[in-house]
Amino acid sequence: MTSMHRLSVKTMGITVLIVQHGEKERTAGDPELTDLGQAQALRTAAYLRRAQDVAAIWSSPLLRARQTAAPIGDAFSLGLLTDPRLRERMNWIDPTNGSLEDFLGEWERASLDRSYVPTVGDSSNEAARRFIEALVGIEQRCNDGETVAVVAHGGVTVDMLRTVLGDVAVNEANPDLIPDGVPNCAITTLAVDDGRLSVAGLPNTRHLDGS
Repeated sequence: MTSMHRLSVKTMGITVLIVQHGEKERTAGDPELTDLGQAQALRTAAYLRRAQDVAAIWSSPLLRARQTAAPIGDAFSLGLLTDPRLRERMNWIDPTNGSLEDFLGEWERASLDRSYVPTVGDSSNEAARRFIEALVGIEQRCNDGETVAVVAHGGVTVDMLRTVLGDVAVNEANPDLIPDGVPNCAITTLAVDDGRLSVAGLPNTRHLDGS
């Protein structure tokens, strides 16, 4: 199951492993990983070290993503690169400006109506656009045939998949993905070739359960 989204021109391409951040603290602002989230990040890094030859590691600038990316970078002796376009679609910034219930209500509305611009954050369509733009930019900075890891967030990853594949294809492949999101430390596999995105694998966590 593949689909393409053309944005720019380049010959050949790269493999992109989009890693969902680990479990985070349920707090406003820029929360860090829980102890479980740290363990998930370490296990993901160990799996990638065994299974992949990662040439570069990119991350959202948000703390939970950077903390997940750090052990991957250590596993491959790579410095961490960040790009603000990899940030989450929406982030619960300050409870004084809205409760968690209000934030989740806006999140649901933005998920149902991809053009809806929430009070804080981007529409689903805009989040997907900037995320795809970031991935194409990463391709342009890498060598042909390389594999890179990109640590990001569930909302914007699903936004990207909806844009690249379409809702029908996403729902047919995994009917829980749009309503429930991406599991902690799941890996989504893409090919980015000549500015086009092809989905090689939807989010999975097999590396966490040892299967």
